[in-house]
Amino acid sequence: MTFAERLVGGRVHYAWIVAGVTFLILLTAAAIRATPGVLIVPLEQSFGWSRATISFAVSVNLLLYGLCGPFAASLMERFGVRRVTLLSLCAVTIGVALTTVMRSPWQLVLLWGVVVGVGTGALAMVLAATIANRWFVARRGLVIGVLTASTATGQLLFLPLLAAVVQHTGWRAAALVVTGVVLLLVPVVVIFMRDQPRDLGLRAFGETPDAAISPRSSRDRARGISGCWPAASSSAASARMG
Repeated sequence: MTFAERLVGGRVHYAWIVAGVTFLILLTAAAIRATPGVLIVPLEQSFGWSRATISFAVSVNLLLYGLCGPFAASLMERFGVRRVTLLSLCAVTIGVALTTVMRSPWQLVLLWGVVVGVGTGALAMVLAATIANRWFVARRGLVIGVLTASTATGQLLFLPLLAAVVQHTGWRAAALVVTGVVLLLVPVVVIFMRDQPRDLGLRAFGETPDAAISPRSSRDRARGISGCWPAASSSAASARMG
């Protein structure tokens, strides 16, 4: 039994633990994606870059945030949710941390635009949908709604804090704060996140034994019934003729 399982102790279905960890991940990803909004003016003042140059990096971030969702879903199916999540968190950590030593506009585009854009995109609503579909049968709509709300919640909680840090300490300190928050999530994901219920010998929350029959088994059963039907029909016809 793992540390996470001992901590829960069977009192709460593990699906809720996974949903809670997912909420924290999505909350942080939303805050990171919105962080450039509070950095535009400080970056202008620090480097003398034009607002158009900084906005271009933000645009690349938003574009990749939306585009990488289907590819992230495919990777989660192949390699598992936990591995993809950890890889994305590491990418975001590296991208945000390296912005503190950047010197050229292309580095901003590469780090905030590409690296952070892809990393946060893999931690977007595709993660929420995957967790809800794998771990929940009952309360699935509630879980998706709560996970969706994490986007606004992350911006509401983090942006005022980051704005205050930028005002009093500087934009590099704000970037380090974001880096620290992401790093705190890494051990949480390692300890608590699981790919699917059967990894722990569980069913999804609200799933009954009958619902656990795989689609393939259902198709095989349907083929068996359809295959027996002609034989049964011919037997019945023979009995009537006799």
